[in-house]
Amino acid sequence: MGFNRAQGVLLHITSLPSRGNIGDLGPAAYEFVSFLAAARQHVWQVLPLGPTGYGHSPYAASSAFAGNPFLIGLELLAEWGWIRSERLEGLAPPGERVDFHDVEATKLPLLEEAAENFLDRGRQDAQFAAQWTEFEAFCRAEAGWLEDYALYSELRRQLKTGAWTAWPEPLRRREPDALAEVRAKHGRALAREQALQFAFARQWRLLREASRKHGIRILGDIAIFVNLDSADVWTHPELFELDEDLDPVRIAGVPPDYFSPTGQRWGNPLYRWDVLEQQGFDWWVRRVARAAQLYDIIRLDHFRGFEAYWAIRAEEETAIHGEWVKAPGLKLFRALEAALGPLPLVAEDLGLITPEVDALRLELGMPGMRVLQFGFSDKGAHIHLPHRFVPECVAYTGTHDNDTTPGWWKTAGDAERAAVEAYVGPIPVVEGAERPAWPLIRATAASCAQLALAPAQDLLELGSEARMNTPAVAAGNWSWRAPGPRSWWLSWLRWSRWRTGITTHWARTTSMSQCEARCKAGIGKGTASTVPKNGAIVNRASAPEGKGDYPGVHRTTAL
Repeated sequence: MGFNRAQGVLLHITSLPSRGNIGDLGPAAYEFVSFLAAARQHVWQVLPLGPTGYGHSPYAASSAFAGNPFLIGLELLAEWGWIRSERLEGLAPPGERVDFHDVEATKLPLLEEAAENFLDRGRQDAQFAAQWTEFEAFCRAEAGWLEDYALYSELRRQLKTGAWTAWPEPLRRREPDALAEVRAKHGRALAREQALQFAFARQWRLLREASRKHGIRILGDIAIFVNLDSADVWTHPELFELDEDLDPVRIAGVPPDYFSPTGQRWGNPLYRWDVLEQQGFDWWVRRVARAAQLYDIIRLDHFRGFEAYWAIRAEEETAIHGEWVKAPGLKLFRALEAALGPLPLVAEDLGLITPEVDALRLELGMPGMRVLQFGFSDKGAHIHLPHRFVPECVAYTGTHDNDTTPGWWKTAGDAERAAVEAYVGPIPVVEGAERPAWPLIRATAASCAQLALAPAQDLLELGSEARMNTPAVAAGNWSWRAPGPRSWWLSWLRWSRWRTGITTHWARTTSMSQCEARCKAGIGKGTASTVPKNGAIVNRASAPEGKGDYPGVHRTTAL
């Protein structure tokens, strides 16, 4: 499926400058939508939205269907009447990194308090009548995964053993009497988990509606594999390669590559594709249907694993010793199409891509991916240079797995740097510092690619300290946060100065509020906005095409 030509930004929800030590779906999300709209950006890419576990990786979620409760905006819950505003006064202001420990210690109790208030008052209080009706409809519609996720989540909290594989045997094997006892004993806690999932779903829907009003599509991610410690594997062990003791037989990963000389041992249990096929791929149909509820465009992470995947014996300590095993490929996607119709899919086709993987993607008509940072090394990587792009692709300066462009530039070798400058021209130097991000953003945006995306870190010209993830490194990932909403406007000021030769005088003598207003005025027909009650964006400023303080500023967002 093709997409209208557009430009956008990659920024995960956790990186938003919200209160409470983690980005969420509250005011900062709407501020970012306002920026995207004013900057005429039409795609917002996020990482998987599921609840995270050990390591906090969104690609190792504890459910392929649930939302991460940490992403719920407490300010919006206060507007809904779920919790008193004064209870939020102690929330930490936006910081430089996500503090996952503090989020669990301080934000989660407030979320649970809000959910308890809703359960106490929702059924009989007229204020909540419409929300309660929505909640009941949500629980019915999502019963196929919601009840099992609530059980899993509450058992994990009660037993404090970590993975479900360490639970008492009757619960590990989901014996009916054991589950009935949990439902009877912890019914209120299970309802609370369901209420939190409802709050996440409602807030996400409101944010999507606000984005859609401004012509912004959400590009979301499906991780091909699921975590061993997840509600999915606990609920459906027959769909995964587990032995009689429910331990993995073989696990997922990739062989040695650009990111790691020993490969990447992900640890996810592999699917029993034969069993899934016998069931008409029903679990995958439900999973993709859920993703289609959340996103306008769906990126399939590790697309090559749908053609063949790297299988590693569970006892292996690295990913070096594994083997390629054929996956169902076209059969799966034809089943998805038959059940769901045409799907807006993008294939993440990076890494070791064979002719068979390319053939599968082309047969399905999916755009692939190109990453500009990869294009300046050997000749084999030149497919990642814009003159080699085809329209049916999604182009990036870098992805969440890459270093930021300024960070990458600092570590690039002389030959690689020379290749970059031969391609995009001399890298500008501003106040003694090299600024490679915007030339690469411009090269990506000016290409024939259907979608051109840049990580927010590149817009802000941040270094390696802002890197989101380093593959094959277990600690220190997923915690970067944007410095604040006004930084978006400053990033566009920097870009316009570089394009139009504006001196540094204005930046040094203009307040940030004036900077924001002038950037908005110069960006063109995009509309600047403010954050609302109940998720609606309220227009507060607009300007005709090209009417900025400096000629040409508006062109910077229409490359």
